[in-house]
Amino acid sequence: MAFALIFGIVFSMPNFISIKCDVKPGELDQNKTCGKKITLGLDLQGGLHMLLGIKSEVAIDSKIKSMAATVKYIFDDEEIIFDDLRINDDQRISFELLDADDVVKAKTLLTKEIEGTTFTESGLKFVVSMTDEEKIRTEQNAIAQAVDTIRNRLNEFGLAEPTVAKQGEDKILVEVPGVKTQDDKERLKILIERAAHLQLMAVDEDRIARVSTMSKAEAKSFGNVILEDVNTPEKYLLRAIPVLDGSMLTDAKVGFDDQNQPLINFTLNGQGAKIFGDFTGKYVGKRMAVVLDNKVYSAPVINERIGGGRVQISGNFEFSEAQDLAIALRSGALLAPVTIESERFIGPSLGADSIKASSLALLLGFVLVVIFMVLYYGFAGVIANVALIGNLFLILAIMSLAGATLTLPGMAGIVLTVGMAVDANVIINERIRELLHQGKSIAKSIEDGYNNAFTAIFDANVTTLIAAIVLVVYGTGAIKGFAITMGIGIIASMLTAIVGTHGLYQWLLPKMDKKKLGFWFGIKTEGVK
Repeated sequence: MAFALIFGIVFSMPNFISIKCDVKPGELDQNKTCGKKITLGLDLQGGLHMLLGIKSEVAIDSKIKSMAATVKYIFDDEEIIFDDLRINDDQRISFELLDADDVVKAKTLLTKEIEGTTFTESGLKFVVSMTDEEKIRTEQNAIAQAVDTIRNRLNEFGLAEPTVAKQGEDKILVEVPGVKTQDDKERLKILIERAAHLQLMAVDEDRIARVSTMSKAEAKSFGNVILEDVNTPEKYLLRAIPVLDGSMLTDAKVGFDDQNQPLINFTLNGQGAKIFGDFTGKYVGKRMAVVLDNKVYSAPVINERIGGGRVQISGNFEFSEAQDLAIALRSGALLAPVTIESERFIGPSLGADSIKASSLALLLGFVLVVIFMVLYYGFAGVIANVALIGNLFLILAIMSLAGATLTLPGMAGIVLTVGMAVDANVIINERIRELLHQGKSIAKSIEDGYNNAFTAIFDANVTTLIAAIVLVVYGTGAIKGFAITMGIGIIASMLTAIVGTHGLYQWLLPKMDKKKLGFWFGIKTEGVK
């Protein structure tokens, strides 16, 4: 019991004593404190509430581009000569082989390397299309990936744990506690909506001189796209099928150039590094554009083969902008763009009222339980109250160490836990009193009382814990917050009510006198055999 109290008090202290920490540049939370502590949910401290829609059909276009890039890579790698590789208006990939001897090899590679597609052939011409099953799977993956990606981005933002969950068939609920200013709100919205779709694309050097007069339709007829520079009106004519994309990115960090201006360094995985190295080695003297969300950030001339898979993005960034962009790149690109369909900026006044009311309920319930236990069970009630205090500190400590978010239903769960925690001691004390009435010694009554009560306490708590686990796994928002605190409270109460109080009884046993059972257990001596 002593260890549980010390552990609980030490690790719950950051919730009561604030120690200011150094804040990294660009972090939103400028009042960050040291030590792990419980964070308050949206309903308690206010924040941003948004409902997002997702254009999952765009994910199919991205998937087809990725498939086309894969076709180009595997054919180049296997030295299969082909021409006129393009994506048609009907979302099909077409190309023509130049050597009839490569037909069998090409068909084998298409079947083996590119899943979810079918293809038709007419002589040396091939048309590759995505299956209906793959389209459905891609749209579903786009929603699931958007949930994970947005959650990862927000987790890296230095704020309290956000809530990001799928709602309905194609909506995403986002709740971010602790957002208090309009500037923070705008930064979050940009970070959430940013697709962060990175592509490295070859410049069409043969036709770029005519880009200012070329239409998008004409560019498409050549298998190209026209994209603008991120900072200037300059236009670039680029090959529509990228050399590689952000799916091969493994890391992105903010760095600085020779003029101390922020830039982003990113690293490619093994396959991406090989593709990048082979391309830069083959096209020395040509230009390659770094494209992010359909904007050209740079288009440097390739002077030599670049190995190692390390690339830079420069674009006259502000530090906070570069940091947010690096977060988006690390977290992964959204397969489909999201749109904010509704948003609410919730103030902290509701949270203050809720905290006050919940704290009052917790305090009142705690005091009434403490008084009842002492009046009805005597010193045994004091022991139960010590266990109850230890239980509350343990709940706070465990939630602090886990970085859990406390919501209003979570506070209700703590209030409920107070009653559940003392319930175990009520059962134990009643068993001890029954055995004392039967004339057994104090030591025997305590041991048998715990043994007889254990099964009932264990079964009741385990069944409740199972229900709490199910709610945590399948519940969201308020339900999950309630279940987490209740589950932690159940585990803590098992430790304090059974193990802790039993130890206290063993320690006090030599001092107990059967003539003073009214003091120790709240029963009259004459009622005992």
